[in-house]
Amino acid sequence: MANSLPTGPAFNVLWLQSGGCGGCSMSLLCADTTDFHGQLRDAGVNLMWHPSLSLESGHELIAMLEDIVAGRLRLDALCIEGSLLRGPHGTGRFHVLAGTGIPMIHWVTRLAAQARHVVAVGSCAAWGGVTAGGTNPTDACGLQYEDDRIGGLLGAEFRSTSGLPVINIAGCPTHPSWVIDSLMALAAETFGADDLDTLGRPRFYADQLVHHGCTRNEYYEYKASAEKPSDLGCMMEHMGCKGTQVHADCNTRLWNGEGSCTRGGYACIACTEPGFQEPGHPFHETPKFAGIPIGLPTDMPKAWFVALASLSKHATPRRVKLNAVADHLVVAPVARKTRLK
Repeated sequence: MANSLPTGPAFNVLWLQSGGCGGCSMSLLCADTTDFHGQLRDAGVNLMWHPSLSLESGHELIAMLEDIVAGRLRLDALCIEGSLLRGPHGTGRFHVLAGTGIPMIHWVTRLAAQARHVVAVGSCAAWGGVTAGGTNPTDACGLQYEDDRIGGLLGAEFRSTSGLPVINIAGCPTHPSWVIDSLMALAAETFGADDLDTLGRPRFYADQLVHHGCTRNEYYEYKASAEKPSDLGCMMEHMGCKGTQVHADCNTRLWNGEGSCTRGGYACIACTEPGFQEPGHPFHETPKFAGIPIGLPTDMPKAWFVALASLSKHATPRRVKLNAVADHLVVAPVARKTRLK
């Protein structure tokens, strides 16, 4: 039997953690595979170093970083998890890489100059995320964005040696398949500029909406809304759900093969979008003007939504109306002969 494994040089990936919680690494461990390292290896991806998954540490890592910066070791993808801490006063000394005395932002800048691709893993690395919330005392930012403003640590004009901007695998945390599929596509050289959306996110997941595949879509269609956290109804009208506006495939690419935020009874808080950490209102509440939600479905004029919502509510079946405000199925669909022809 012919060997199906890649025969070319491995695709070298270096993963560093900056200012964040490590949640994207935790999520990565839930990848839908029984052999995480084996899946990457078979795709030709060599995870050179990861702070939680690698045995090498101390002088071994520092030697690796120095070899990359000096051009002695090829770096195909620099993956950064967590926001970049520029404080205090632009020195970056709020986060110094242990054993080097050098701020992490300086290491990232040097390594990015050598990397064929630069990948922001998670919304903190992409936009600044939760770490950049509030008064942002650490002066945290993303690799190439500060919320939705392009710039960040590397600057608006940055391009890796492949010619691509930073690849923003946004999410808080990221779905493990978003990360693995992106790395595999980069290793296979099947990922280019056309595969990124206007915010640098991989389009294979960012061209979808969380709304797509949501199990509450029947309630949404009839505007049969949940009124408290345990209700089965649509969470857009009262519970703060932004699934009709948010770019991600969470309800078609399920987490751990079976779940998502909305399937677990939690509103979508737009964690793949810039600025999600500070929506200006409690996450579990829907801001309204004159009783109409301010955040409406993507590409839908407000007048159309109001007209459709009014019509839908008048047409809501009793079954849907009762189930929407219950924590279990109260009325099941009636079994009838359909006499399909």
